Amino acid sequence: MVQIKTPEQIAKMREAGLVVAAIHAATREAAVPGATTKDLDEVARKVLAEHDAKPNFLGYGGFPATICTSVNEVVVHGIPSDEVVLKDGDVISIDAGAIIDGWHGDAAFTAFVGTGHAPELVELSRVTEESMWAGIAAMKLGNRLIDVSRAIETYIRRQPKPGGGKYGIIEDYGGHGIGTEMHMDPHLLNYVEKRRGKGPKLVPGFCLAIEPMVSLGTPRTEVLEDDWTVITTDGTWSSHWEHSVALTEQGPLVLTALDGGRAKLAEYGVTAAPDPLV
Repeated sequence: MVQIKTPEQIAKMREAGLVVAAIHAATREAAVPGATTKDLDEVARKVLAEHDAKPNFLGYGGFPATICTSVNEVVVHGIPSDEVVLKDGDVISIDAGAIIDGWHGDAAFTAFVGTGHAPELVELSRVTEESMWAGIAAMKLGNRLIDVSRAIETYIRRQPKPGGGKYGIIEDYGGHGIGTEMHMDPHLLNYVEKRRGKGPKLVPGFCLAIEPMVSLGTPRTEVLEDDWTVITTDGTWSSHWEHSVALTEQGPLVLTALDGGRAKLAEYGVTAAPDPLV
């Protein structure tokens, strides 16, 4: 069953989303050569404490940290560690969440550590991020879940990959509903699989975490012995972007974006819903 939220509940999720945005800002600044991924986790912990918010990753299914820090070929669920020291040229995806009064926020971004990154890595991150926004723009009243999946996949497939070939849209992981839990129905594929049908209709109060994961090579992954860290099977590097989004009578509201998604959605001809906290 899909959990439909009231406007008051969406406002509470917006509070949690803004905490996630603050974590992103702080960890992005801290992701420099010489920092460990454990350092970034400590930064996130401090931000949560400052906002009197709870972490939703820590202890989730036994996960031992506050955020996920996925470096280079790690797609998702990288565990922060003193042993992982960021180097100039690394790419890191940071996935963070927060809980306010029982309501969840969840978002991820890809950052470049230092300088000198290959153009194909910069383009990979751009394509992944823009596919997320294409999916968010498809969160329209009357659309169905498959329309979000189709928008994400279509954007990625239309982008020429430097050097030829195709981007790998990760198959084993995708977006999800969010609300009183971090992961809820429905599961959102980042590509269209006709066997799954069209999915539920998007109505006011429908909330999704939209999160494409894309690699420079294979769409396939494997999990390391720690039972968390997910890597590409061919060792190619990847990118991960995510926002939590609520659909309202006035359109989509990006709960984890500082401006509610107004600027980026305008590029797609979509008007973001008013911010309930303003």
